[in-house]
Formats: sequence, C-alpha cells, structure tokens
Amino acid sequence: MIDSVLSLSGLDKSFGALKVTDNVDLDLKPGEIHALIGPNGAGKSSLIKLVAGELKADAGSIRFGGREIGDLGQAARARLGLTRTFQVSSLVPEFSARGNVALAAQARRRSVFGFVRPVAKDSDLTGEAMEALERVGLADRAGVRVSELSHGEKRLLEIAMALAMRPRIFLMDEPMAGLGQEGSNRLIGFLDKLRNEAPILLIEHDMEAVFRLADRISVLVAGSIIARGNADDIRNHPEVRAAYLGEDEA
Repeated sequence: MIDSVLSLSGLDKSFGALKVTDNVDLDLKPGEIHALIGPNGAGKSSLIKLVAGELKADAGSIRFGGREIGDLGQAARARLGLTRTFQVSSLVPEFSARGNVALAAQARRRSVFGFVRPVAKDSDLTGEAMEALERVGLADRAGVRVSELSHGEKRLLEIAMALAMRPRIFLMDEPMAGLGQEGSNRLIGFLDKLRNEAPILLIEHDMEAVFRLADRISVLVAGSIIARGNADDIRNHPEVRAAYLGEDEA
C-alpha cells in the first residue's frame, strides 16, 4: 500500500452557523492528481485554505509526510514543501515576471525581504527563474512587468513561482481559468508530467481537464464528500449527476 503524502481526517470548519467543511476525509498519494470538484459554494476553496494554513480547522487532522501540521501556520507549511498556487495577490505588479519568480526562489532560501543581495544581481536566482519560466512557456515574457501580463499569463507565472519553491505538494485552485482552449490544452499536458515531480490536489471547474488529468476525483457538496472515484465512477454516479452535473436521476 502506498503511503499518502497528505492525509485529511474528520476535518471540520464553520463560520458561525455555516459549516463549510463537514467531517472531510481525503488523501493524496505520490505521483497522482486528486481533483476536488463541486458546485459553487461547496467549500472547495475553504478546504484548500485549511490545508495551506490560511484557515485553522475547528476539528480534525491534517498530516503531511506523516507529520501532524494542523497547528502550523501558512509560512511553516510552505517551508515544509506544501505550496499553494494561484494567489494573484502574491504577485508584485511593479516587478518583471523574472523578478517575481526570483523572489519565490529567494523565499525558498528563507531570505525573502532580507534583500541582502538584490535578486536581479543574483545569477543563481535569475537562472532558476528563467528555468521555471521556460518550463511554463513564459521565457519570452521574462522582462515584462506583471502589470502588463494577461490574466492567463499571470496564472502561468504563478505556476513558475510554485516551481521555484520546489514543493513536495502542489495545491492548485482553478489553474485553467482565463487560459482559453489552447492554453488549457498546453497546461493539461504540463500538469500531466508535473505530477511525477510532486502530487497535485486540484480544484477545477473545467470538467474536460479534470477527466483527462485526475487519477481520483472527490466531489464536495455543502462541505461534505458525497462521492469519490475515477472519471468513469464520477460520470456515472447518480448523486453527482444530480448535484453537480445538473442531471436528474432517471
């Protein structure tokens, strides 16, 4: 049996009377993409925030690499190798794409905000940045300010920044949003290979991408997991068809 890299058990979170996560069990195994799907308001982003440390669970366990991390903050979890992508607010608009990725590489070395040596003058950091940008197809936009990048390019930039952090897990929230069909197809191919470097917990509304990529899919409705399985299992599950895919049971 393959040990899980990430394991959630009995995870609960409420905001007043609203329960956004209700006794959730979920795990992520080495080399896999585990997709988390569900209707708007199901609690998907809240669950990702609980894993990343942006929110603190009311009850339950979060184990990462066999270690309980429920009491650790977001920065401590990131240092362990748990990296969340697609946080647009984390981008520095005045910096170039290359500069933003170099900052992420610097953060991995725990020297971010120290600026003992400007990232633009650190050849190791800029080299890492260019390698990551090349991998996501943004090398030709390296010198462009973030404020001048398209929405889709910013999404790809955040993947490059995550790569520079050298994570043990990727937490990805709607990576296909704003990319268009060609960009989505390119990213699907990239993520399919990326799982071999680090497993991916993926939130995504693009069901074509989910069915093409996911080894396992968990369906979240009103904070609870109602189904789990492979693409065929989920396509044919009556509760999923009714609650998420918008089809009534026959």
